[in-house]
Amino acid sequence: MKMFMLKSMLIAALMFVSVLFGMEQANVGIQNMKGYSNDQFNGAFTLKESADGELEASILGKDVSSHDLEKKKKELEEMKAFNFFSSLGKNLAGALSFATEKIIQLITGLFTGEK
Repeated sequence: MKMFMLKSMLIAALMFVSVLFGMEQANVGIQNMKGYSNDQFNGAFTLKESADGELEASILGKDVSSHDLEKKKKELEEMKAFNFFSSLGKNLAGALSFATEKIIQLITGLFTGEK
């Protein structure tokens, strides 16, 4: 069983490394096919440090700042967005926790009562 798991993990790691190597080779091939490197085409998410030492982030070419995130958070709080599945999950988790706690108390009561 140990050898099977070891072989499986090694094969999975080899596949993962192969995929990463293939992606890198595809990137190099695309750059070679274009014939030039264009700095205008960045990745989907980039971070760079500004002159004053602050980090600037851009997602799909749009600059994002912490002020934008705070503004969106405030808008969501004002909307008082209600997510049905989130509240259902919270209620279900609370009920399961309560039931599990009571079952454990019942079982420990049986063992302590018998002694």
